[in-house]
Amino acid sequence: MRTVGCLIFDGVRAFDYAVIGEVWANRVSRPGLPVFDLRVCGPQGARVRLGGGLERVPDHGLAALADCDLVVVPGIEDPDVRRDPEVLDALRAVAAADVPLASLCAGAFVLAEAGLLDGREATTHWALAPELARRFPAVTVRPDVLFTGGQGRWTSAGVAAGIDLCLHLVRTAHGQQAAATIARAMVTAPFRAGGQAQFIPSPVPEAAADDPLACLRAEVLAALDLPWTVRRMAGAALMSERTFARRFTAATGATPMRWLLDQRVLAAQRLLEESDLPVDTVATRSGFASAVSLRPVFTDRVGVAPREYRRAFRGRFPGEGQTPTGSATTISSSSKSPVGRKPIEV
Repeated sequence: MRTVGCLIFDGVRAFDYAVIGEVWANRVSRPGLPVFDLRVCGPQGARVRLGGGLERVPDHGLAALADCDLVVVPGIEDPDVRRDPEVLDALRAVAAADVPLASLCAGAFVLAEAGLLDGREATTHWALAPELARRFPAVTVRPDVLFTGGQGRWTSAGVAAGIDLCLHLVRTAHGQQAAATIARAMVTAPFRAGGQAQFIPSPVPEAAADDPLACLRAEVLAALDLPWTVRRMAGAALMSERTFARRFTAATGATPMRWLLDQRVLAAQRLLEESDLPVDTVATRSGFASAVSLRPVFTDRVGVAPREYRRAFRGRFPGEGQTPTGSATTISSSSKSPVGRKPIEV
């Protein structure tokens, strides 16, 4: 994977374009790396308007993409804008030539519009994932991961996740040392813990005015550390267990115990972010028996373990320093597939 094509066109995000350049452009501060040929490609001779008011004239036309070992599509400012047919045709030609394709953030909409993600898993920024799924039902959208892919197609979540994917592609083709060298020069982690789930806000929904179970939920939220069961909640609501479960699910969209577990995880997140309490204390205050019982539930829903979550988010609050994130990233099970078409010399 020595020749990398960066496809640009009107509306490409300047940040994502810069990320591709930072990862694959040759730098004197990164000795020992393979020599990359980064080709900035776009409509021939056209000045491209990037996001933020920047402009760039491509060094190569669209035809040069077919000779690359990898083509990367940066994120786009507005997923609702339809792409130039010339750009979509160029991507289809790249795919037909078995050149691996990757997209950053909302660049997944471009690959999907070209029909290149049908029948595959893909991701994008969590806020755009529902729209990607709605517009392209043939694509299996994974809103919880930082990046996903394999077999010649890769997509990443928003902003910093584009760096994660680019470094992963380097690591897959050229080894861990090459990716670590580039990451060190960029002053970033070579890989991060967890997926997008840890960044998606999960507020407790407000109860409707006519919700007969609102008071019960407020009572439970005020005492999450109590041993709540469906029987106990139904008794507090003065209902039979069957009636309570049916009405509760209709009001919240979740079963009583699923809702309770979600609220306990949310409470644990807040305590990890806002307090210095030991994880065992966080667990018991949130309604878990111990840190041991909290960990698998928390990791399943949030994507990282409680201690890793605290390291990543505790620094957002006054008086706390920034701490690097963890040591692994969440990707799809197929993501270990080789990137390049040709044998790679490192």
